[in-house]
Amino acid sequence: MNRYLMTHSLLSSWLYMMESQYESADRNPMDEFLTVLRREPTPTSEAMQKGIDFENLVTAIVDGETTMPCQVLDVEANTATVLQRPISEHPWYEPAAQIAKIVKGGILQCVAKRDVRICGMDFLLYGRLDALKGGSIYDIKFTSRYDAGKYYDSTQHPMYMFIVPEANEFSYLASNGTNVWIETYRRDETNDIRVTVDLFIKWLRDNGLERVYLEHWGAR
Repeated sequence: MNRYLMTHSLLSSWLYMMESQYESADRNPMDEFLTVLRREPTPTSEAMQKGIDFENLVTAIVDGETTMPCQVLDVEANTATVLQRPISEHPWYEPAAQIAKIVKGGILQCVAKRDVRICGMDFLLYGRLDALKGGSIYDIKFTSRYDAGKYYDSTQHPMYMFIVPEANEFSYLASNGTNVWIETYRRDETNDIRVTVDLFIKWLRDNGLERVYLEHWGAR
C-alpha cells in the first residue's frame, strides 16, 4: 500500500497561496505553491539565510563554542580572509544566548514522524524539531517584525504536536537579533492537523493536482 509524505512547509505554502490568490502583488503565490508541490529546488533567500545563521549561533552557544569563523573582506585586494572571532562579539549574541539557555539540555534537530490515515490515504507526517525538551517543543524563528499571535495560524505547532503526542506545549522562540519573544500554544488550544490535511487533499482533487502530489511526495 502506498504511503505519502506530508509536511508543515507544504501545507503552509498551500494556505499562503489560498489566502493570497486574490491579492495583487509582485509574487505569484500559485507559482510558488506549485514549486513546492513539485519539490523543485529554490534559492535561499536573505531572510532564510538569516534564520539559518541565527539558529546556528544558538546551537554554537548551546555546544559551548567560544569562537566562530568570521569572513573579513579586503575590497581593494578583492580577497576574503576567514578569522576566528569570539562568539560573544556577534551582534546577535545576547538574544541567541537567551534562547540557548531555554533549549539547552533538550534534543536539538530532532526528527519526528507519525503514520496516519486521512481521506482514504496513508500518510507519513514528518517534522524536524529545533528542540525537544521534556514535554515542550521549541522552534527558533528569526523575523524582522513580530506582533503578538504572529504564529497563531501556522500549521507548524498543530503538525508537530500531533507527531509528538507526548508533548504538551509548543513554543516559538522568535528574535529580530535584538529582542526575544516567546509564543506558546498548549495542546488543548491547538487545532487538529488532520482536518487541514483532509482539506488539502480534497482541494488537490478538486483542482486536478492530486497526481502531481502523488508523483513527488511518495514516502519510503
